[in-house]
Amino acid sequence: MQSYPLNHDEVCALMREHGITPTHQRLQIAQILFAQPQHLSAEQVLASVNQNHTHVSKATVYNTLGLFARKGVVREVIVDPTKVFYDPTTAPHHHFYNVDSGTLTDIDAADVALGELPELPQGTVVEGVEVVIRVRNAGAPHRF
Repeated sequence: MQSYPLNHDEVCALMREHGITPTHQRLQIAQILFAQPQHLSAEQVLASVNQNHTHVSKATVYNTLGLFARKGVVREVIVDPTKVFYDPTTAPHHHFYNVDSGTLTDIDAADVALGELPELPQGTVVEGVEVVIRVRNAGAPHRF
């Protein structure tokens, strides 16, 4: 299990382990992501990086997060077509997504029991199973 926060050298090593050149801007983005176990949107990462009076473009943040996700440095959690979170915890686990607050919370993989998977399409293998359980605050109006 990942321990937080990761220091500069640990972030560099993690990036190199995944075949990513640790540029200054990539390191800034990674240090935001690996400051603590958290789920951040690209907009939140952009705001956090630029809060320190540096300037990293929106395109750089999106491209870097996409690279990190493709290389397995972070997990991309898509909770709906317009909302994507980046999760630095890459070990198997699931999530609660609160539609009222917009927050994502980890669920230990052992706490979700799944039955057998359906027969896979020919020529495919399972890469992983991720469950997102959408919840809303009790008493809040139901939205569809």
